Amino acid sequence: MNDASSLRRLSLLSYNQLAQYNSPSYYKLCAISRAAGILAARKKSVRRGYATRTPYAVRPQLVSCYGFKIENGYLRIPASRRTRFCIPLTKHVLEIISQPGVKVRSFTLSQTRLCLYIARDPPVVECVSTVGVDRNLRNLTGGNDDQTNYYYLSKTVRIAGTTSRIIASFRRDDAKIRTRIASKYGRRRTARTGHLLHNATKTIVAGAVQRRTAIVLENIEGIRSLYRKGNGQDRKYRGRMNGWNFGEAQRQIEYKARWIGLSVVRLSRGETRGSSVTCPRCGERLQSDKRLERKLWCGNCRVVMDRDMVAAVNLARRGR
Repeated sequence: MNDASSLRRLSLLSYNQLAQYNSPSYYKLCAISRAAGILAARKKSVRRGYATRTPYAVRPQLVSCYGFKIENGYLRIPASRRTRFCIPLTKHVLEIISQPGVKVRSFTLSQTRLCLYIARDPPVVECVSTVGVDRNLRNLTGGNDDQTNYYYLSKTVRIAGTTSRIIASFRRDDAKIRTRIASKYGRRRTARTGHLLHNATKTIVAGAVQRRTAIVLENIEGIRSLYRKGNGQDRKYRGRMNGWNFGEAQRQIEYKARWIGLSVVRLSRGETRGSSVTCPRCGERLQSDKRLERKLWCGNCRVVMDRDMVAAVNLARRGR
């Protein structure tokens, strides 16, 4: 009604109404800030021509970056004047926030979950070389001129296929199936896939820190447009490729590397052109053969090399 989407305008309209509640003022400021973000997102959708509904908060939350303390294993947050509410923290959380340089910036409290937002300024790791990480549907390959390692992720493809078959077997198509049952299997798939990627990316970053090598990644963009209906692939193949979690692997590698202080290099599409078909020995274009599956051979060097190993080595060289 008031067309308020900026933080200042929304504060002027709502702060006097919130003053009647007996709660610390910084909770009110954080609530106004969150509402401004929701309204700004809706305004952006309207500007782009998308259909929007009345904005609302999905779940009640208490967010603040002021007034809380962590003492004796508890998070103490002010509930009202001279009254604090104590929440016990787990052993794992206490170990993380007790590390050198870690600071708790804010917290988010919902009905079932407590999230602490932490920051750390780690010492920078001086890198002496680089290691390229090639992302594929069924594996992650990390390597350089000295060593190459494979991290197999075929289980993620099987998990995705099993989830799709289960959801497709549902005969009913109503709100309960879509929002409750199907979404449950989707969250289960995301959790299982994320755990497998976590194990692989954790090993990659730990090895890079031990050898003091910067991690080089290809900045994959526009991959979804390659696998659309009418491009010559069957439906099953397009489903597998469009369900590929290449962005999640990159996200995990980058935040784990930043937490330790390790450098991550992103190469653009132009900088990585031909990285998987260029011979790392002589620079000639590699030849393919259907009988060799994912292996390529060089007509100049007369050797057969794995396609993923070639890409990882070339990424490491170009990132260096």
